[in-house]
Amino acid sequence: MTMDRATLLALWRMMARIRAFEDQLILENRQGGIDGHLHLYHGQEAIATSLCAHLGDDDHIASTHRGHGHALAKGCDPHQMMAEIMGRKTGLCGGKGGSMHLADLKRGHLGSNGIVGANVPLALGAALSAKSRGLRTVSMAFIGDGAANQGAVFESMNLAAAMALPMIFVIEDNDYGEYTASRSVTGCTDLAARAASFGMHAARLDGCDVLAVYHAAGDAIRAARSGKGPATLVARAPRLGGHYEGDDQAYRHADQPPDCLSLFHDHLCANHASAPRI
Repeated sequence: MTMDRATLLALWRMMARIRAFEDQLILENRQGGIDGHLHLYHGQEAIATSLCAHLGDDDHIASTHRGHGHALAKGCDPHQMMAEIMGRKTGLCGGKGGSMHLADLKRGHLGSNGIVGANVPLALGAALSAKSRGLRTVSMAFIGDGAANQGAVFESMNLAAAMALPMIFVIEDNDYGEYTASRSVTGCTDLAARAASFGMHAARLDGCDVLAVYHAAGDAIRAARSGKGPATLVARAPRLGGHYEGDDQAYRHADQPPDCLSLFHDHLCANHASAPRI
């Protein structure tokens, strides 16, 4: 499927914005300007970018502790986000939420959540409200592969499917739940098949391929808006860093995971004139 240049550049700019924002966070953190852990989205930018590109301010998302990319892609102001993370009263939540509890209801961001999987029922409630009120809005919950083992997630999937709610479950499979390889603690590693067992559409995607995720997301979101019920998208994108900034990553293999920004940049250079610089 072909895409116009404006859409391609918009996707690139958002991915680059997320990376640049977090690169600045690293610098601020190393200079002592940020308290607490920073859970970076490096390597997963293509997922939030391509999914949120289909959403408006009336649509809702619920995010995770690794949620800077989700917030930026949903349209949250980067200056207010930076102020929030640095604990300033000019932040999105008056400096009281910090990195792991960003929220912006005006943009449809119901909040990031430090409790694994706890954001999913929040998005589910918004989806139930939308259907009850006859709205065409969609709710989306981002979780990691670790949260895919939580009971609240299963219960939410079951209810969403049973009531045909306009809900998209996004599982960002980055191979680890904190410091533990997900395959060592998960009996069924096919997370899409697990979601499909609840009676919904489910797909496995290359989370490093922004265009593949963009098209799959568009199909799922259009179906949800039209009353065809929920979907689960499992996007695999290994994180480039550790669980948090400063993690020594002694538990990880030495191989270098792919970088979605580099892959998309190469695609633009190969297929479109005057591709942006990385």
